[in-house]
Amino acid sequence: MSNNSSKLKVLHTSDWHLGRSLYDRKRYDEFGLFLDWLAEFIQMEKIDALLVAGDIFDTSTPSNRAQELYYQFLTKVAHSDCRHIVITGGNHDSPSFLNAPRELLRFFNVYVIGAMTDNPEEEVILLRDNFKNPEAIICAVPYLRDKDIRTVVPGEKMEDKNRKLVEGLIAHYAEVGNIALKRQTDFPNIPIIGMGHLFTSGSKTTDGDGVRELYVGGVAYVNENSFPECFDYLALGHLHIAQKVGNSENKRYCGSPVPIGFGESGQEKKVIVIEFDNNLPIITEHVIPIFQKFERITGNAETIMTKIGNLKTEGSNAWLEIDHTASEAVTGFRDLVYETIAGTQIEVLRIKYKLLTGQVLTSIDGQETLDDLDSKEVFNRCLDSNQLKEPDRSALILAYEEIIVGMNGGDINAE
Repeated sequence: MSNNSSKLKVLHTSDWHLGRSLYDRKRYDEFGLFLDWLAEFIQMEKIDALLVAGDIFDTSTPSNRAQELYYQFLTKVAHSDCRHIVITGGNHDSPSFLNAPRELLRFFNVYVIGAMTDNPEEEVILLRDNFKNPEAIICAVPYLRDKDIRTVVPGEKMEDKNRKLVEGLIAHYAEVGNIALKRQTDFPNIPIIGMGHLFTSGSKTTDGDGVRELYVGGVAYVNENSFPECFDYLALGHLHIAQKVGNSENKRYCGSPVPIGFGESGQEKKVIVIEFDNNLPIITEHVIPIFQKFERITGNAETIMTKIGNLKTEGSNAWLEIDHTASEAVTGFRDLVYETIAGTQIEVLRIKYKLLTGQVLTSIDGQETLDDLDSKEVFNRCLDSNQLKEPDRSALILAYEEIIVGMNGGDINAE
């Protein structure tokens, strides 16, 4: 039996979305700056274990540049004083792509769990220090796909499907928690840390953050009491705002490290450091620097031009999303914007001009555009326009959601 009384420092991050672009603007420089900062922070803070809770890449087929950033970062951290890296797959990730090099990465103490395994014991990882003493047990649970945790029964109601999903999620966490507890009996002074990539009830999201509904119906949420009590800390991914799960101090989302869209531009982005003195977690949030400034400017032409002028005076290099909301037309407004920023580092990524758009595309209330609607809302409008009634309407919605979830959950790299 080992008696490990030393302190362990763990860093929790998630939702890097490497390779994501914004209105066709590539963001590799921004992601590279974040990963360089993170590698330096890990060394400076003497982090022992790095946990990445899903959505490492933005798509299941990441570009060569995105892959290069990922492997360069792993190489840096593997050659630092950080002893362990644990990476779990998210709903944006391809499990087979993440898992492909895992045997090689394991040689560098990088553990990768791309998807739920056939043997739950493979998701329970015992970390050892430089003297081979056990120092933590990680329940590295990845994003759990519908097909992994629910048995399909023809003709069942949506309520039954959602109930089965919640039961499947809870059951899987209970199983890996029990495995961790059995291993901990030999090493009672080491913490058990859970990981996950999912929604929890009552959590905060941001409009336009690209966070997908993970399950059919979108209501298969669990809460802070759904996870095993043996978890001394739970490191979650999927939501882009750093937040606690319910009122629990030791169950948290760290959020995305860079703004995924303009809706996140005002948020403080964070990583979470957990220092364990035996099993007791001391949790601190650390603000990530802003590597690329985002500004969403809304109003009439005068308000917009004033704000752009202020940014120009400041010498800003911000990326702008401009939403012209006034009802009156302004001749040459777009040209005026680009003339104003000429010779600066300011970039305009998008101009929304609702008056012009509304002349081309009308909607039910006369104020909406396709940019204001997600795919589910567009489908509902189609049903409305065809005057679909119950029970046909619910059946079609369920079938549509199953198609969307299936498309998002597929693994294009799998054989």
